[in-house]
Amino acid sequence: MKIDVVGVTSSDMEKTVEFYKLLGFTFGEFKSEDDHLEPTTPNGSARLMIDKKGLIKEILGEEPKPSNHSSFAIQYDSSKEINNIAEKVKESGFKIVREPWNAFWGQRYCIVEDPDGYKVDLYCNL
Repeated sequence: MKIDVVGVTSSDMEKTVEFYKLLGFTFGEFKSEDDHLEPTTPNGSARLMIDKKGLIKEILGEEPKPSNHSSFAIQYDSSKEINNIAEKVKESGFKIVREPWNAFWGQRYCIVEDPDGYKVDLYCNL
């Protein structure tokens, strides 16, 4: 067994793509009216699916909503990388839920929030 895909929903694909590019995801060409996007991820990494809220509402029969805790975590190589990404996220007007800190479990950690409220953990091993 392996986790293959993590999914989030978007009410504004362009804004969502802008956010996930800051985290390091690469996107091919897309149109803002696209209902589904999957950025390129490294081999062996889980894929990220971004679906329009309307599509998921149609599938679920109710509005999709993010949880009050992180939906997934992304591992990076260094504390410097975590700090730089957090700064770019903040400068771009997106929300930092928790500024980078050295967690007692031995990782540099930061929590950011995408435009629709999905929280994403950013971390590296110290």
